[in-house]
Amino acid sequence: MKRSLVLIATAVLVAGCGSSGGGGTATSGSSQGAAPAKVTLEWWHLSTAEPLKTLWAQRAKEFMAQNPNVTIKATVLENDAYKAKLTTITQSGKAPDIFATWGGGVLKQQIDAGLVKDLTGEVGDVLPTFTTASLAAYQFDGKTYGLPTDIGMVGFWYNKKLFSKAGITQPPATWAEFLDDVKKLKSAGVTPIALAGKEKWPGHYYWAYLAMRIAGLDALKKAAVDKNFNTPDFIAAGQQVKALADLQPFQKGFLGASYSTPDGQSATVSNGKAAMELMGQWAPAVQKDSGKGLGDDLGFFPFPTVEGGKGSATDVFGGGGGLAVGADAPKEALQFVKFMTEMGNHSKAVEAGGVLPVLKGEESAVKDPNLKQVATALAGATGFQLYLDQAYPPAVGQQVNDSVAELIGGSKTPEQVVQAVTEVAKSEE
Repeated sequence: MKRSLVLIATAVLVAGCGSSGGGGTATSGSSQGAAPAKVTLEWWHLSTAEPLKTLWAQRAKEFMAQNPNVTIKATVLENDAYKAKLTTITQSGKAPDIFATWGGGVLKQQIDAGLVKDLTGEVGDVLPTFTTASLAAYQFDGKTYGLPTDIGMVGFWYNKKLFSKAGITQPPATWAEFLDDVKKLKSAGVTPIALAGKEKWPGHYYWAYLAMRIAGLDALKKAAVDKNFNTPDFIAAGQQVKALADLQPFQKGFLGASYSTPDGQSATVSNGKAAMELMGQWAPAVQKDSGKGLGDDLGFFPFPTVEGGKGSATDVFGGGGGLAVGADAPKEALQFVKFMTEMGNHSKAVEAGGVLPVLKGEESAVKDPNLKQVATALAGATGFQLYLDQAYPPAVGQQVNDSVAELIGGSKTPEQVVQAVTEVAKSEE
């Protein structure tokens, strides 16, 4: 596959592919027998932690070595800075040549604005190699606008030693048990949960998962269509978030805490200063990068069920990551995306624990026992919900993040949360 990609790239370039719009730049060679046109690709991503930080840089070097006319300029930013910068450039009517995306409603808005290349006609040869679930967030109306690099789910990553100190012998299976365990941890002098209150998106995971467990997946999809979140079940989800917040389970200063900084959510868990965090499949890598790491003391459990709820315990919430191509990017941009997602290249990232399988047959490359548990849960999932701040249009997703942060902080009621989100949803009509 790698050799054929190089041949394709060479053929395209010799045929005179030089012009590049958007962020990519190209310098055309002279006439017959000229060297391939020089191309600079702007690649934006947010893999600031190891192992992906180094692995992605290595892939870029390898691609440039095989394609000497191509220069890849990487812009690597942490989550919030990345979202802000990407929003700014897309609102100006431009997009990077290659950029990380979570898919969903945010990507759809960029597509509707004419900023993202339709890859359908050029990825038909590789689409069958991907799992159906991993592709879903990047496909609309039968067309493909990105290729996945990761897929996963949000769940609780916990410190086994601290759970044991509090007398907790097994992870909670129900929300009532979870709240009891929070009380046990506090009684044992252990901070139960670390939260990046400043960044808001980690907090929305609680409301989203509780809405899934109480109202069910269909209710989340119906709300997206009806533009109405003002229902008893969504209010009940907020009431349970409030019940948790009322226990004061988070670390001191959580409202000003970031996620991946040395004093943020991830490091607080990694350094043994809090018992757990609700986070995606990247949590172990970021914990190692931002703190000491828990080693064998790190465990994982899925989000608990809620008694009487309409949602299934095997419905999962999360998402992955993918790469999209700017509408005006040169052809080499898509060639790099395909290079990144070849089995031989992508499975190295899986083996290193940086991502989970998106290609059929990659499952055996997962080595970490906790990530194997995540992969198994995904394989048996009965339903899947993308992060709400990505699944819904950007303004709606942002309002979810903002309102839930205010609920956790005590300045909004559960009723006010659903009213605010509904108002923004209806204004998007």
